[in-house]
This record gives sequence, structure tokens and C-alpha cells, in this order.
Amino acid sequence: MGTGRKFSKTVITRPRKGGAAKRQRQAVHRKRLIALGVDEAEVNRMNPKQVRDLLKRPAAIAKQA
Repeated sequence: MGTGRKFSKTVITRPRKGGAAKRQRQAVHRKRLIALGVDEAEVNRMNPKQVRDLLKRPAAIAKQA
């Protein structure tokens, strides 16, 4: 029991995203907000979730600015 190919294969898991890629994405999001007209000091005070929530509706940001 337990000698076939099924038992000798290694477990394959999906790789996690790295920290560098995460920081790059967050930096791109911040730059997009600044390009849409949000004040840079205000963007720097936001956490990543707030930045993502604002970018969900870029047209609304353009109207406010």
C-alpha cells in the first residue's frame, strides 16, 4: 500500500505573491490617484485599502477634483 505514483508526487502549491511585487502595485496605485487629481499629502496618509477603494471609481474622483 502506498507505493504508486500517487504517493510519491510532491505537493504542488500555488506560489504566494512576493513583498516587492506588492509594494510595486501599491506605488502604482498611489501614482494613479495623484494623476487623477488627489492631493499627494492626502494620498500619503491613506492606507492601501482606502487607495484601492478610491480607484474603483476613477470617474467620481475626476468630478471631485
